[in-house]
Amino acid sequence: MSHPHPELSAPEPLPEGALRVTPLGGLGEVGRNMTAFEYDGRLLLVDCGVLFPEDHQPGIDLILPDWSSIRDRLDQIEALVLTHGHEDHIGATPYLLRERGDLPLVGSKLTLALLDSKLREHRLKETVHHVVKEGDRLTFGPFELEFVAVNHSIPDALAVAIRTGAGMVLHTGDFKMDQLPLDGRITDLRAFARLGEEGVDLFLTDSTNAETPGFTPAEKKITPVIDQVFRESQQRIIVACFASHVHRVQQVLDAAYEHERQVAYVGRSMVRNMGIARDLGYLKVPPGVLVDTKDLADLPPERQVLISTGSQGEPMSALSRIAQRNHNFVHIEEGDTVLLASSLIPGNENAVYRVINGLARWGAKVVHKGNALVHVSGHASAGELLYCYNIVKPRNVLPVHGEIRHMLANADLARATGIENVVIAEDGVVVDLIDGVARVAGKVDCGYVFVDGSSVGDVTESDLKDRRILGEEGFISVIVVVDSVSGKVAAGPEIHARGNALDDATFDEIKQPIIDALDRAIAEGNTDAHQLQQTVRRVIGRWVSNTHRRRPMIIPVVIEA
Repeated sequence: MSHPHPELSAPEPLPEGALRVTPLGGLGEVGRNMTAFEYDGRLLLVDCGVLFPEDHQPGIDLILPDWSSIRDRLDQIEALVLTHGHEDHIGATPYLLRERGDLPLVGSKLTLALLDSKLREHRLKETVHHVVKEGDRLTFGPFELEFVAVNHSIPDALAVAIRTGAGMVLHTGDFKMDQLPLDGRITDLRAFARLGEEGVDLFLTDSTNAETPGFTPAEKKITPVIDQVFRESQQRIIVACFASHVHRVQQVLDAAYEHERQVAYVGRSMVRNMGIARDLGYLKVPPGVLVDTKDLADLPPERQVLISTGSQGEPMSALSRIAQRNHNFVHIEEGDTVLLASSLIPGNENAVYRVINGLARWGAKVVHKGNALVHVSGHASAGELLYCYNIVKPRNVLPVHGEIRHMLANADLARATGIENVVIAEDGVVVDLIDGVARVAGKVDCGYVFVDGSSVGDVTESDLKDRRILGEEGFISVIVVVDSVSGKVAAGPEIHARGNALDDATFDEIKQPIIDALDRAIAEGNTDAHQLQQTVRRVIGRWVSNTHRRRPMIIPVVIEA
């Protein structure tokens, strides 16, 4: 098994007849999935998603894949294939379309409908769409594509087989093998087996749940728990789930109908996505169940159900605002039941428990993954992955979609079934398929691209480090006026602190040492303003660190007068 190496150099030009696979996001993380395939001078992209920021990335709205390595080749892209409609697979597409607006988009009916509403938000014109379903075959340049039904936590998900002169690649997208799905659409293992018989040269497999033993439980297992919540609740029920989880919303609508309650959606993305799902026939709304939020308030509490966004504790989401009691028209009352019907995405735990505590403080009963079976994963567990390896029998495996530990666990499963060549790559690591063998061929630059307000890619890791220091340690400004004739300090130092427990009077004892240090520096011939600022920064920085155990951002200003 080959491992990525940080000292990998840029890859050589692609040999004739070879296929190059370059992950531009999604390997080593759960999010911003995007992979570039190159054959015969042409490119095919699969997925273009976003990653949501964590606490250590203050002020960042979204993180995009890094397609800088192919930016000068955007005209060579034959198409962008979208495996399903989750944000971590389609969310960055508008940003890519800003750079090439006529890029053909390929995906299922629901996937492209969800993307279209996103493009309208970004005020982008609709590009060329190729709506596909399982069993369809399309050719784009040297890439022949075949689509296979897979089961996931959103309807209409697809795996894609990519046939080229160098061999066949099978990319699962996100998938699991629920044998009793709510919509009756199972992962097509017969198609996987047929492709395996033809010969899969490279198998890109979803790693997210590779560490979880056994099989992912069926969605239907949750139905009795939802039913119990409806049976036992004496007042209003608020259900929080992902705005794309059509199956979960379907279960809640069915339970509401059964228990003679009415339902309203809360949250712009929930209203939009469920409207799309209903219009396309993926969501069956029982008669008389769905009402407008304003009309729901006229009903007694025991007949009200709200389906809301915010299951991950997002600070601006409907559920967070409800928990803080600053939502426009939803106010938690003693005895309400809140059902958090979703997983905990790693890194969101604190935010979610903050919301749970907020809701509990107002007297709500909170049912969540920690105390009831209210969510099942959308990803295949270890047992399902073993099945796939034995059915497909690929020559080479490249685990995708997951943190390093997930991809290594996935690699172990592949090797356990007798697959010898398993390649572990990370974002930017180039894998070439030559004569049926996949190997690491080099590395391209591939970092995080931060979206901050309207700016894309302008914020660097260094900027984030500054923001973290400001947020955690505060800052100190020091202003000194130096007489350009005498070379002596004419005024100051004037010192102010913000964002920490230090008040301005604290700095009286360091003012004279700063003056002395400046006098010495000027006497030694250091009259450049930048050098004098560095002198001020060193003196006050050492003093604050030794005296107060803080490392704030220090902003020295030396003015010559």
